[in-house]
Amino acid sequence: MGLFDKLTGTQHPPEGVSPVPGEEVRAALLGLNQPEVPYVIRYGGGEQCDLLAEWRLTEPAWQQIFIRSQVSHAVRIRMRLDHKDHEVRALEEQWELSRAGTPTRLQMTSEYTRGPSRTVSRRWTIGRGTDGHLETTETFRFDSAQMRDPLRDTVLKSGWTWRGVLLGKL
Repeated sequence: MGLFDKLTGTQHPPEGVSPVPGEEVRAALLGLNQPEVPYVIRYGGGEQCDLLAEWRLTEPAWQQIFIRSQVSHAVRIRMRLDHKDHEVRALEEQWELSRAGTPTRLQMTSEYTRGPSRTVSRRWTIGRGTDGHLETTETFRFDSAQMRDPLRDTVLKSGWTWRGVLLGKL
């Protein structure tokens, strides 16, 4: 694996794993849709791809004295199956929209990233436990790897290459 493969997140299947037909890869990826997973995988129709995995979420809002903040994330992985080369070309995109402010002034910021990256976000609350001592409880968790890793692992187990795309054509 070269430097460019490392930068794009490209991974090749283990030695000796024969590639399965493209329809089996597609079916295996769509089979990752389960009620307990926080994302959905669907046909990519109008998105210039074969399959699309999406995870959209809003972090819980919290309120302090006159301050309200909220962060929304959108993570999308567009996948194109290349049957000739037995590879799935994957373009990962992330958006983040932050809203914060006071009753008289609202501030919004947005950020877009493209390519393999990992976003982890957690929120905790502080309160008194049953013993009366202060304790922290995790109330929210987001990790973009929870979507990408099962997709990539499914492709690799099928004998196909997971090729990350940064620029150019998917």
